[in-house]
Amino acid sequence: MPAPAAATAPPLESSMLARAARILYAFTATTPELSMSDVVRRTGLPRSSVHRIMDQLVQLRALERTGSRYRLGLGLLELGALAVHQNRLRETALPHLRALHAATGVLVHLAVLDGHEIVYLEKIGGSAGGRAPSRLGGRQPAYCTGAGKAILAFADADRLAGALAAGLPARTPYTITDERVLRRELARIREHGVAFDREEGYRGIACIAAPLRDAGGAPVAAISISGPPAKMDPQRLVPPLLTTSRAVWRALFAPGRRRADAPPAADSGFPVIGKG
Repeated sequence: MPAPAAATAPPLESSMLARAARILYAFTATTPELSMSDVVRRTGLPRSSVHRIMDQLVQLRALERTGSRYRLGLGLLELGALAVHQNRLRETALPHLRALHAATGVLVHLAVLDGHEIVYLEKIGGSAGGRAPSRLGGRQPAYCTGAGKAILAFADADRLAGALAAGLPARTPYTITDERVLRRELARIREHGVAFDREEGYRGIACIAAPLRDAGGAPVAAISISGPPAKMDPQRLVPPLLTTSRAVWRALFAPGRRRADAPPAADSGFPVIGKG
């Protein structure tokens, strides 16, 4: 007996929800305001569909309109703030991140990997050398950031391959653009337990990061500290960074109730500094 017509869902790419998502994702940090023509060009959707959906998004407060220009609305900001607030990783790490900032005086980030980019779940403090090019919910390429390299160093082969496939364009004279060099760098991070960004993403900003790994050893996030290169002394900053990562690990994974099949403490996700 044939299924009722209603049981056959339209392809995802043609659904109203998917089209609305494509419109919302057309807005970026570098292009926060767009005209309807901009959205049509970026999404490839019919102008009539874009007009209808954007009108509905304005009514839902997902978009705001000023004249012929649109930007993301307060409704999305409220949802985003709620999502961040409910994130267990962020909630658990937050007091430890604040303590790290208080102890070091430098900018502190909590980041996760999404595809070939990192996404900042938390940002505490500011750059003593000027305005830091990061924001809550912002994205940066993983290959040229301390947090990104800290995660990639312990990622599985597929996640690493996906990040490398996105390319390694130079962002500064110090960016690692050779895959072989980057792989050697990631091997050193696995050995020493910390990652360094030596002005690879932005001139005038250096970073030190430590991975957060789950009970099975897979990376789930990274904690990073950033500032002007002259202020980023590893001897002073690495110990409190590692202390913080260990404290967050304990709070998240309760080693007192560690499963029998989980790795021992030395390989449980605690970053370990090697010599050299």
